[in-house]
Amino acid sequence: MQTPNDSLHIPVQDPVRKKMSPARKRRITTYSLLAILGLAVLLPLASYSIHWLGHEAVAQEAGSVVNPRSNTWRAVNGGIGGYTAVKGQETDVLIAPGGIDWLVKREATIGKYAPWAIVVMAVILLLYHLLHGRNKLDAPRSGRRIKRWNWFDRLVHWVTAISFIALAITGVSMLIGRAVLIPLLGKAGFAMWAQASTTIHHVLGPLFTVGIVLMIVMWIWHNFPNATDIQWFKEGGGLFSKTHPSAGRMNGGEKVWFWVVTMAGLAVCVTGLILVAPAYGIPIPAWASFIPLVEGARPQMQQAHMIHAVVSIGWTAIALGHIYIGTAGTEGAFEGMSTGYVSTEWAKQHHDQWYAKAEADGKVIEPAGSRRRARRAEAQAHSTAS
Repeated sequence: MQTPNDSLHIPVQDPVRKKMSPARKRRITTYSLLAILGLAVLLPLASYSIHWLGHEAVAQEAGSVVNPRSNTWRAVNGGIGGYTAVKGQETDVLIAPGGIDWLVKREATIGKYAPWAIVVMAVILLLYHLLHGRNKLDAPRSGRRIKRWNWFDRLVHWVTAISFIALAITGVSMLIGRAVLIPLLGKAGFAMWAQASTTIHHVLGPLFTVGIVLMIVMWIWHNFPNATDIQWFKEGGGLFSKTHPSAGRMNGGEKVWFWVVTMAGLAVCVTGLILVAPAYGIPIPAWASFIPLVEGARPQMQQAHMIHAVVSIGWTAIALGHIYIGTAGTEGAFEGMSTGYVSTEWAKQHHDQWYAKAEADGKVIEPAGSRRRARRAEAQAHSTAS
């Protein structure tokens, strides 16, 4: 039996598909590219995160297991003793804990910054000489002289001065030579120079110490400050003006230099003795702890080295000023230590009080020609009277 609908068969039509708009295509393309880029970044990070989490887990698991050797080395680094073949002051000392601290201070602090004091002083003296020039004598030389230093004074001065220069050069070489000289000399050349510097330093050190002690004993009586020195400093020692402040046998600047030599010299000599004493088997006395140095040979040497290096470099920088004033900086000054005599013009200009006393005591030496003329005049007067 057919139904009414069967007789009226209507074919079913396919739905009409709408075309995708250009705007939607652009959005899909854009989002797809962004998704690809995001996955390209996130996927590697995800793998790294998984690796990191696994590494942390392994590290925590490994950290829970204590290596017994680690505890041993911690104890050794903390100063615990043990058996060593070394006999003497450091028997059974496995690690000296202060060695690293000393090395850091020596290389990163003292060796890096302290030598610049010498460079700065040299630049200051060069600028002063270029701008101001040499301090010349106001009056022409007459040939009259005064004896200022005897032969033993000059011997002690020159032995100590030459030793000082050699010790300063070798000491600075040992302090910063690896950084400065290896690029110039090479490793082999610097090794030879370093060995020579060490030998020179150890040989001249005791001789220098004797010279410092003799200088203190011989010249301390001339270097006590007085009111004249205060006025000398107020006038700047005549370094920046044409006036010449009054002074006795030693002026204010020379007295300051003497006390620098005394204090720095004693500090350098004592610390130098502490540094070389163990090498020669000389025990460091107990009273040396007040310097202040801690007990124990190596810590004493480490602290003594730092004092020795800092004071020596500062002293060397000041010494450049003393050397300049006594040579290129002041006309007539070098003659005092080279011959023992100074001109009366130099003495009157720089040490007027000392000159006046020397003249009053009859210590002024007339030129050889003047003495001959005086003797001839005296002989002629005597013959005329006869």
